Amino acid sequence: MSVTLSAHDKLTLRTAAYGAVTLLSAAGVAGGSPHKIATDGSIALASATGLVGHVLAEKSTGVDLSGRSVAEIADRVLPALTEAMRLLAEQAPSEADNFRRTVVVALDAAVRTRRGEPSPTVADMTNKIIAALDAAAATSQVTT
Repeated sequence: MSVTLSAHDKLTLRTAAYGAVTLLSAAGVAGGSPHKIATDGSIALASATGLVGHVLAEKSTGVDLSGRSVAEIADRVLPALTEAMRLLAEQAPSEADNFRRTVVVALDAAVRTRRGEPSPTVADMTNKIIAALDAAAATSQVTT
């Protein structure tokens, strides 16, 4: 079965994945390593495979991850993570698992490159991102 995602669906996936790394990087400012977090997380996203890998490898035009605060960025990214999981669960269920793993690996790669434990701020943001990824599954279980 071949899955064709719309341009809007692809934008949602890219906003969600790269936005997760952006949020983690913004949270890492307190630890002094936001650029390293962003670089390592983005490199991990570039190693994605399958449909998700193809979408993330496309030129990221239209992805808006700007914001005057972390809260503004989170207002766009966290819902995009949930929406990405929802649309993949509907259109390509195996790719939903691939997308979730890809984002979690990117978060792990970004955090594990730091010495010691992640700061409380980075750990909290990681938990928020994972909760947003898992929210689509929780919503579908409630409605079924």
